[in-house]
Amino acid sequence: MRFFFLTLAIVVLTSTTLQAVTFVDVTNEAGIRFQHSSGTRSSLLPEDMGSGAGFADIDNDGDIDLYIVNIPGPFTQDGNSHKGNANALYLNNGDGTFTDITRAAGVGHQGFGMGCVFADYDGDADLDLYLTNYGENILYRNNGNATFTDVTDAAGVGCELWSTGAAFADVDGDTDLDLYVCNYVTYNLEELEQMKEESLQSGKPVPSALNPHVFEPQDNVFYRNDGDGTFTDATAETGIAGEGGRSMQALFSDFDNDNDLDLYVANDTTTNHIYRNDGSGNFTDVSTESWAADFRGSMGLTAGDYDADGDIDLFMSHWVDEENALYRNLFAEDGATGQIRFVDESYTSLLAEESIKQIGWGTTLFDYDNDGDLDIFVTNGSTFQELKRPEVLIPQPDMLFRNNGDETFTNVSQEAGIAALPIRVGRGAAFGDYDNDGDVDIFIVNNHAPPTLLRNEGGNRSNWVYVKLVGASANRDAIGAKIQVKTADQTQVREIYAGESYMSANSFVAEFGVGDATQIETLQVTWQNGETQKLHNVPANQRIRITQE
Repeated sequence: MRFFFLTLAIVVLTSTTLQAVTFVDVTNEAGIRFQHSSGTRSSLLPEDMGSGAGFADIDNDGDIDLYIVNIPGPFTQDGNSHKGNANALYLNNGDGTFTDITRAAGVGHQGFGMGCVFADYDGDADLDLYLTNYGENILYRNNGNATFTDVTDAAGVGCELWSTGAAFADVDGDTDLDLYVCNYVTYNLEELEQMKEESLQSGKPVPSALNPHVFEPQDNVFYRNDGDGTFTDATAETGIAGEGGRSMQALFSDFDNDNDLDLYVANDTTTNHIYRNDGSGNFTDVSTESWAADFRGSMGLTAGDYDADGDIDLFMSHWVDEENALYRNLFAEDGATGQIRFVDESYTSLLAEESIKQIGWGTTLFDYDNDGDLDIFVTNGSTFQELKRPEVLIPQPDMLFRNNGDETFTNVSQEAGIAALPIRVGRGAAFGDYDNDGDVDIFIVNNHAPPTLLRNEGGNRSNWVYVKLVGASANRDAIGAKIQVKTADQTQVREIYAGESYMSANSFVAEFGVGDATQIETLQVTWQNGETQKLHNVPANQRIRITQE
């Protein structure tokens, strides 16, 4: 009888693990009441570009909270925008729901919002918040009690250009976090009347006010952290302005495995940039020789080791008729050359043709089914207007691609429930396990519409381990550190990023799926200073907090 019961249990477990992982829209159930923009769209580019969102544990209680960036309303004929909707901060209640604490927290900014990124810039063990805008950017310092103070002027980071994505990292090895801000184009609303003329974009006539080719690109800005709560503009000194870029998102990653952070900048309508860090915070432009100076219209940007060869690869979402791009890092093959090089695997990975008619935005490499390899999600949405209703943008379906484990991907949007969602105009997307159940969830900002919170159902049927790092210095969240998880049959690597996707920020928890493995043989952390810590024989299905020694 006992043997029969055990056999039955095994059969049931096997059947369960074969069920598809699905995503369920729980926006209303979770208590998120948010509307992106208000009023009728007025066909100007800043309205259509936004906005982003961020997952972060702002109160250090062990679950991730949610910040959403907003655009208050359409432009009026005098070039001003209606006030109304503000950015929003939702506190995670720990039971699958959120509470709007925007007013109490003091972060309900009503600028023309683009993106956000969290980081502990002052090293006081709580996460601060940086906002990018069409107009002056904002830095909020976390007061440690779920409230924030605007310290933009004192810190000296109020860039007044049209900023888009931003990223924090310690680029010079002094342990505090520096800030890189992407800027887009010079967009003068006083020229509103002449911008109503039409121009061609992708061979289609569109109002010139919606065509980025018409406008001059703006240089990006790099702020070096002075270690006293202030920053210094060191753009010229470091040479990473990204001239001519029309930049959308930047990401710091160690592409050449030398324990310093290099920089990739994704640009719209112009060639992307890649800069190599020499270890002291000085950069060399290696865009051309990297073979990854992508020439297509890049929006979203993410990185990860999708082919499990120990180096960090790149993925970026692209414009219509410009397939999304997957770049495989060649360090494992020719790292001895000392160069940063990639090869475009968009077609060989079977990703390209699936995305050719979409306009992709928020994205990430993540393991949605916990099988031990990195999958890809992209939220899509057009910037073309409907012909009969020019005040409405054309929606497009989001897409989920499962990693097949052989360096190819399969579109599983249908079986994962993504294809069944209402089709909207997606923009930013943030990723993290908001309900602490061992699988990664997705939050999507939809332009001129409510957002979408997608709860992962079934990813945790496979085993997992989540790692939260605590740095011993000013870089408290260990941004830039690497984590390696080795099981009996695979080795995985993650880096900690502050700023990726599209004008958004993901959770700082490193989420590993380990499939059927019940134990991690070795868990190794490589801190940014090159020192390592190891744990051995770690049971799966738990959260681990590792403090730098």
